[in-house]
Amino acid sequence: MAVTNLTTVYSPIVDEKFATESKSGLVTNQNYDFVGARTVKVYSVGTATLNDYGRNTDGTSRYGTVKDLNVVEQELTMSQDKSFTFPIDKMDEDETLGALNAGSALARQIREVVMPEVDKYTFLKMAANAGNSATGTFTDESAYDDILTGTETLDDAEVAGEGRVLLCPSATYKNIKKSKEIVLETEIGQDMRKRGVVAELDGMLVQKLPSKYFPTGLNFMIAHPIATPRPIKLVEYKIHTEPQGVSGSLVEGRIYYDAFVLDNKADAIYTHFISGYSA
Repeated sequence: MAVTNLTTVYSPIVDEKFATESKSGLVTNQNYDFVGARTVKVYSVGTATLNDYGRNTDGTSRYGTVKDLNVVEQELTMSQDKSFTFPIDKMDEDETLGALNAGSALARQIREVVMPEVDKYTFLKMAANAGNSATGTFTDESAYDDILTGTETLDDAEVAGEGRVLLCPSATYKNIKKSKEIVLETEIGQDMRKRGVVAELDGMLVQKLPSKYFPTGLNFMIAHPIATPRPIKLVEYKIHTEPQGVSGSLVEGRIYYDAFVLDNKADAIYTHFISGYSA
């Protein structure tokens, strides 16, 4: 039995697709190493109070009362272990003039099923754990003020301005385009357009996606990638040629991933929902 293992043969294409077509890649990071572990512990270390120096104090520390720094532990545990499989019958491939081809079917599965699933899960986790959220009716007239309130909230939380992304469903983008106060910079490279980026606004990339990618009722989300680690621990795709029980090819795939919002970075995500909705 001949076996072509696309973990090796196909991985450059797979990696490229995740890098160029993943919609959530702009607002996530790979800062934590899950190699050899299912759970990673992240520690948030607090700071000390700034005191008035006791220059003429006798018998005590002139620097103030000695107190231990507060340390908070957050556990990140991988949970999303997904797979798929399907056969490509030899005669089906022949009688469709090669249209039903194992390689092209696998690429389609990655593009239309795997990546959207990862992206939707990631956006849901981000929205559910956002540090700041607001609700209200999002209209052409309110669009700019609502978005500016979000950016102001991130400013007050001292979130870096560079790297922020404004994520919005298509309906929200329609309101943004119709707003008389908003001026969009639409000179965006083709590589960014593949990821849904259509413009820039106040230094933020504007990423427009179908509403199915987001939680119901979300008007928009502003996020900085520092808040959301999205580890992808295993990506494995295989095409078995002439396996037992199949006249043709058998395609198999597995992806082991997750997305987390760091407790001490949650303020780098801001959501705005329709009244009555939340993630």
